[in-house]
Amino acid sequence: MTHSALPRQLSSTLQTAPRSGQLARSVVAAVLATGFAGATAQAQSLSALFEAARDFDATFQSARSAQDAAAAKAEQARAGLLPTVGLGAGFSRSNVDNASPVPNRSFDARNATVSASQPLYRPANRLAFEQGQKSLALAQAQLKAAEQDLIIRTSQAYFDVLAAQDTLAYVKAQKAAVSEQLAAAKRNFEVGTSTVTDSREAQARFDLVVAQEIAAENDLHVKSLALDTLVGKTKVQPLPLGLPVALPSTMPDDVNHWVNLAETTHPSVVQAQTALDIASLELKKAEAGHGPTVDLTGQYALAKAPSNTTGLPLRSNTATVGVQFNMPLFAGYAIQNRVKEALALEEKARTDAEGAKRAVAQATRTAFFGIQSGKGQVKALEAAEASSQSALDANKLGYQVGVRINIDVLNAQSQLFQTKRDLAVARYNVLMGSLRLRQASGSLAADNLNDINALLSTSAATR
Repeated sequence: MTHSALPRQLSSTLQTAPRSGQLARSVVAAVLATGFAGATAQAQSLSALFEAARDFDATFQSARSAQDAAAAKAEQARAGLLPTVGLGAGFSRSNVDNASPVPNRSFDARNATVSASQPLYRPANRLAFEQGQKSLALAQAQLKAAEQDLIIRTSQAYFDVLAAQDTLAYVKAQKAAVSEQLAAAKRNFEVGTSTVTDSREAQARFDLVVAQEIAAENDLHVKSLALDTLVGKTKVQPLPLGLPVALPSTMPDDVNHWVNLAETTHPSVVQAQTALDIASLELKKAEAGHGPTVDLTGQYALAKAPSNTTGLPLRSNTATVGVQFNMPLFAGYAIQNRVKEALALEEKARTDAEGAKRAVAQATRTAFFGIQSGKGQVKALEAAEASSQSALDANKLGYQVGVRINIDVLNAQSQLFQTKRDLAVARYNVLMGSLRLRQASGSLAADNLNDINALLSTSAATR
């Protein structure tokens, strides 16, 4: 457990209770303090864990490698605009066996050739180069989307662990409170001031809390393993939120601003628009198949072989420079059908781009109004926490004076701890909602985690 704010919350829960609850409060404080002191000694912030996840997560590393591959492929496309140079060499030996009185002879032939070619007019090559640059931009957008997804996954795992720790802490505190109530019911029954029903109700509630504690411990174990797996570390202890929590405001508080931002900067929109640009270039490439190409060519050749007349070695040097023109006339309708295919793919890419804009706009609105709802829930639960505390105090006092029964106190305790747990979860949801809104708008970056780090309790790591 690492939530240093819980001892303050739970101690305030019991400070206003009647004097008979002092022993239980001491037990609760001791249990929580013992657990928190050891667990928070090496607690880490959200930013630190994200940096660890970025160096370890396989999905993000895959996206990074894909970007590197796209960069190399983009440079490959540049080759179509640059000259090509080749070197060739050959050697042969010939034996001539004459049937006439002319004596047999053998001779060697050697040759070497250097050839070069420079495209002068090849529109398809220029378009292929532009496609390569667009493909690199597409991979960069995919890497950005992978990074944003990793931020969300790390933050969610982080808050899942904190929520599980809160749940376990509240269950343990409730167990201590119910244990005290069970002891009081047994004492009152022994002296004849209450019925056996009170003891049995308290025992049933105690057994239920024990089962809840087992489930909470298992849930914390599972959530901690998930966070460990994500960041590549063992026994990770996230820093808890400090109390009181001042939840960050949504700036600007205008849903249209966030929607407009999403439609221009969201990685999925950028990817879809880039795919449309690539499809348009592919159409132009297909249409360029009807046009001519012009290349500048050059060659320098050396050859050494015996003369056919004298038989003496003959050496020749040949240099050639020229311009080569090619014009396709008929290719079996392949070019026409390629243009039709490219047209259809361009229309598909345009439809996909429009669909991406609509999807991110809807996701952004959902995230924005989710934050507004979450903040309202936090305020309502804060009021409910105070009311539940007052109700518990009143029921405890009423039980002492005989106007309330044991089950009333148990129900009030359960309601208070459940409200505290719901309030903690609601705060985490608001913080996650702020990150999801930025992800939906395409503006989420690692620096945004600093706002959450500022809300963390750093005292837990040093005490």
